[in-house]
Amino acid sequence: MCGVVGWVALGADGRDLRREAAAVRAMTGTMTLRGPDAEGLWVRERVAFGHRRLAVIDLVTGDQPMTVEHAAITYSGELYNYRELRTELRGHGHEFRTGSDTEVVLRAYLQWGEDFVEHLNGMYAFGLWDARTETLLLVRDRMGVKPLYYYTGVAGSLLFASEPKAVFAHPQAEAVVDLEGLRELLAFVKTPGHALYRDLHEVVPGSYLRVSADGVRRRQYWRPSYAEHRDDRETTVRTIRGLLDDIVARQTIADVPLCSLLSGGLDSSAITALANAALTGRGEGPLRSFAVDFTGQAEHFRPDPMRAEPDTPFVHDVVKHVSVDHEDIVLSSATLMDPLSRSAVVAAMDQPTLGGDIYTSLYLLFRAVREHSTVALSGEAADEVFGGYAWFHVPAIVRAETFPWLALGEIAGVRNAQRGGAQLVTSALEPSLDESLRLPEYRAAAYRDAIAEVDHGDDPDPHNRRMREMSYLHLTRFVQILLDRKDRMSMAHGLEVRVPFCDHRLVQYVYNTPWALKTFDGREKSLLRAATADVLPASVVARTKSPYPSTQDARYEQALREALVTVAADSPAASLFDRRRVADLAAAPYEHDGFGQARRQIEQVLALDLWLRHSPVRLKL
Repeated sequence: MCGVVGWVALGADGRDLRREAAAVRAMTGTMTLRGPDAEGLWVRERVAFGHRRLAVIDLVTGDQPMTVEHAAITYSGELYNYRELRTELRGHGHEFRTGSDTEVVLRAYLQWGEDFVEHLNGMYAFGLWDARTETLLLVRDRMGVKPLYYYTGVAGSLLFASEPKAVFAHPQAEAVVDLEGLRELLAFVKTPGHALYRDLHEVVPGSYLRVSADGVRRRQYWRPSYAEHRDDRETTVRTIRGLLDDIVARQTIADVPLCSLLSGGLDSSAITALANAALTGRGEGPLRSFAVDFTGQAEHFRPDPMRAEPDTPFVHDVVKHVSVDHEDIVLSSATLMDPLSRSAVVAAMDQPTLGGDIYTSLYLLFRAVREHSTVALSGEAADEVFGGYAWFHVPAIVRAETFPWLALGEIAGVRNAQRGGAQLVTSALEPSLDESLRLPEYRAAAYRDAIAEVDHGDDPDPHNRRMREMSYLHLTRFVQILLDRKDRMSMAHGLEVRVPFCDHRLVQYVYNTPWALKTFDGREKSLLRAATADVLPASVVARTKSPYPSTQDARYEQALREALVTVAADSPAASLFDRRRVADLAAAPYEHDGFGQARRQIEQVLALDLWLRHSPVRLKL
């Protein structure tokens, strides 16, 4: 994994980028944490590439930017089928000078042109320059595991990078947030292609941009699509297991130490068990694993509507059953409130982190993991692929004409287990700003656009059609929030996190499985449970969905309230909030209800304060 940067001159203003190496070097230097092992620049008259490398495959000869014939690339990611592609390309006459997957990508382009994207299996984001046609391709993987931004605010130029901070290191790029950007931040809908800052955009997952003197054109080369599912239950379960075995075997290949992130839930436990089997089968085991926990959490745990029990006992059941080399990373409230860590989290995200201590704990977990491993496997995205969230199984939410994770707070009789999300902060906004944002209308328009993308083929079953829409919303919107969080918190420590459940072959196959088959035993994630039950302890097979943990220590919330009182008087975010409402938050009684709504709102106000204090952003509302 790495950090990429680029600048292409599009206009006829005579700008020679060979004179701009210092600016490209400054942009590249902002991502040292993403790529601590090496830095590279490649500068020509009309194009300039920068690269920060985290060496994972081919540690000796894989430095970048890399050139082959008339093509150059700055590449971030991992190509999991690079060995097969190298063999195929050799059959076409290509000779390789490195053992890296980067060279495979370049030669695939030379062989197949822009259709090369159809041949790639992995997580990646890169810029590729063709000197013959003077064309830049900006390519992002199918599920959007790796980030890629581009900026159109510099006349006659296009800038791109793995993170916004690299773009805004350019002397002519401005970090401006207007009403549209604030809507995207607070609406909690994650519109594909949108970014928080004015003139900054994301390359849409499963697409690439073709940038030339003729302009910028986008091609969508993949998205979840309809195909009739003809397999019976036994065949479906067997196919899923076969896919998982192949995916995990591919994703355990690395030239550096590798581990898994283990929560004791079905998803991460299955990945841990399969990865350990793959490694031991090659004589490379046992696998190392890591779990996050909080001081006193197991001893003083209080059940709530989302979490019936603590994670740690299940984690230890898996460790014993699978025989992995495990370590618990235990975090205290004082550690979670450390100002340096909280500021580092906001800096890593390049925007306010509205998810509270989940972000900080992930940041601290990954810092500890990086002391031992460079690559980690995660169970992220299984809930989106297999329909694991509780709201997939609530008829009133399924029928609601909005994003399901928002509908939780709008359907009568359903407690909103996710109102720790970004939409909560609006209750503390200054009333006129709240009115100007028009968030309900923004969400409604975003929802209509998302539903219009869904391909139903000739499926006549209305329930299947609706559940396909539910899956599509999660695979193209909700999971992006989680993947962004995972990428930024891990890459802030130079840790590569791989997500086997995002393999597009698995996603496409399960996407088209009828809902009745996905829930054949009356539970969530029936197919995943059936496909992996043989490698898991009985306690994990029987366990219900439990989200990523959050500390229950009352001292943590008390520290948040004290921090809110401290910053309220002189916060640069003061113009965004109603002072009375913020004061009410600080004084609200603590009530453990499993959702911590007051606590989440305090976290969000503090995050906005940190962001405006420590980033170069300018609000234009």
